[in-house]
Amino acid sequence: MPELPEVETVRRTLNTLIVGKYIDRVTVHLPRIIQRPDDIEAFAMELAGHTIQGVERRGKFLRIMLDGLVLVSHLRMEGRYGMYQEGDPLEKHTHVVFHFSDGTELRYKDVRQFGTMHLFKNGEDLANKPLMKLGLEPLDEAFTLESFVKVIGARTTKIKIALLNQEYVVGIGNIYVDEALFRAGIHPEQPANTLREEQLALLHQSIIDTLLEAVQAGGSSIKSYVNGQGEMGMFQHQLKIYGRKDEPCTECGTMIVKSVVGGRGTHTCPKCQVLV
Repeated sequence: MPELPEVETVRRTLNTLIVGKYIDRVTVHLPRIIQRPDDIEAFAMELAGHTIQGVERRGKFLRIMLDGLVLVSHLRMEGRYGMYQEGDPLEKHTHVVFHFSDGTELRYKDVRQFGTMHLFKNGEDLANKPLMKLGLEPLDEAFTLESFVKVIGARTTKIKIALLNQEYVVGIGNIYVDEALFRAGIHPEQPANTLREEQLALLHQSIIDTLLEAVQAGGSSIKSYVNGQGEMGMFQHQLKIYGRKDEPCTECGTMIVKSVVGGRGTHTCPKCQVLV
């Protein structure tokens, strides 16, 4: 967490909150969050005096677009952004503060301290780590059935592991892989290269539908996820299989089982998703 729908929700929220804001200064309380440049004073100095133009997304990464710069931010497990007024008490685990000229502040909090920030000049971020090797965007027009089959269809690995690989398809984490595979009736341990053409087509559409529905619901607040306004996502109430171990399948009534695939907890209906 968060996965593509949650990051997309944060992106949309931040676009309503910070576009047009002029950065007076930046305060960094936890240096290791800043991955590029490796000097936090240089990071703060480069950002000061710039105006936020918009917020974009690449996979699970936020791209905060400024006039001449791009700030690439990964929330990892529990990173979150929030808007505050200057002078509001600084909450625990607040690691980076963007002070705006209008007296507001964008604060980045991260209990687990796994989040990262990379600062680039415009045009450099997509050609460098951490974005350079990312795969297909499942909500882009370029995510066609042909492109999906080309990337996934010949893989000998288990289909769930293939879908979690961000170099193939980005943004689909554990929750939404389980959901998409269930919708498509595919067992998560089925080798990708054994899937029939019609199965791949169904899986392709299931990925798109699952993610679009999740974005519409504001993502899933399974643990601590909230958007930039402190609001929880609601898609967890629509999950058909993830987190429903020992509950009846919504399609056939068979009890859902939980196993481990590729080191990740995996939910499967033994009747609807048969390994062949």
